[in-house]
Amino acid sequence: MKIAVTGSSGFIGTHLVPVLKKAGHDVLEISRKNGLDICNWISVCDTATCDVIVHLAAKTSVPESFRNPREFHRVNFNATLHALELARQWKAGVVYMSSYLYGPPQYLPVDENHPLNPHNPYAQSKLLSEELCRGYQRDFDIPLTVFRLFNIYGPGQAGSFIIPEILQQIKTGRVSLKDPRPKRDYIHVNDVVSAVTAAIDRQPGGWNVFNLGAGKSWSVEELVDFIKQASRQEFEISFSMEFRKGEVLDSVADTTNLQKSMDWDPAYPLHEGVKTLFE
Repeated sequence: MKIAVTGSSGFIGTHLVPVLKKAGHDVLEISRKNGLDICNWISVCDTATCDVIVHLAAKTSVPESFRNPREFHRVNFNATLHALELARQWKAGVVYMSSYLYGPPQYLPVDENHPLNPHNPYAQSKLLSEELCRGYQRDFDIPLTVFRLFNIYGPGQAGSFIIPEILQQIKTGRVSLKDPRPKRDYIHVNDVVSAVTAAIDRQPGGWNVFNLGAGKSWSVEELVDFIKQASRQEFEISFSMEFRKGEVLDSVADTTNLQKSMDWDPAYPLHEGVKTLFE
């Protein structure tokens, strides 16, 4: 197949594209680095027809979304709108990478029927984009698979996420963090890639929403311990015990629907996945 990947030069894209090419697919890499800006319709409207669009392009930093919410909504909504317009014109299927949209969970593990409660501008922009996907699927019969991604990590991740932050601090010999309590469902980028490729291979029709996580949560303190074991480096660890207002203290994905529909299972438990950060 010919597959378009938006955000092909981003974190997930740089892991996904080589896997797709190795599988024999013809990949159209849509990235500003390649001169194709999905936020600019003129830039992408004349690109060659593809069978499937994997829409990854987005701004993703939660702290930055509080500082610049207008830009987050503009970029994430327009990028999704243009990806959907290409899919409509090409009669292509879409795999859309959404996000955790549930806020403080009412029950655990969180399934796809849990009430939606985006609690930051980034999550709000992803929910608006997800609703746009639903509308295009309804009105134009586009086969559409949405992944609600929990906490992704893996080699090459950059930015203001907790694991890259810890790895940076290790170099100084001291890791200083705030709250050791919050538990998150960490999923390795390779497991995300395998879920995307499963969706491409199976191509479920209609509207499909799947949680994408590992199905188990670990606290910040436990995460640091795993990283310390994997790094084989000595460093001091301290927590300021500064608690963030409205903090989600635990989140676990119920991935039953994904496992049944795609015959997918995560292959990287956290204690094994962090080892790949140092290989």
